[in-house]
Amino acid sequence: QVQLVESGGGLVQAGDSLRLSCAASGGTFSSYTMGWFRQTPGKEREFVAAISWSGRSTDYADSGKGRFTISRDNAKNTAYLQMSMLRPEDTAVYYCAADDKRHFPVVLRGEYDYWGQGTQVTVSS
Repeated sequence: QVQLVESGGGLVQAGDSLRLSCAASGGTFSSYTMGWFRQTPGKEREFVAAISWSGRSTDYADSGKGRFTISRDNAKNTAYLQMSMLRPEDTAVYYCAADDKRHFPVVLRGEYDYWGQGTQVTVSS
């Protein structure tokens, strides 16, 4: 069974940067499309970014374009989300997810097979 564990969340000020990590175990990480989603209370979980299994292709929601960078290190079984120029509206619980069907891009929540438990990011103004 694939397990995903996010880390790196916290409380930061507007304009700061933060890097989230997603460590995977129990599967073949190098064959998964990896995605990041976020969710705030009362709202649907929304797509943030995705990266193909090779790392050669990436996709971003408009909200993060130019500010967020998704990457992965297949040797470390870890995906990352580097967030810069953070805004209060980026405050959310951030989740990483894995899709094992070799699809790309994968932007729909329902297409992902495995999820982490989430990490809170809070951006103060």
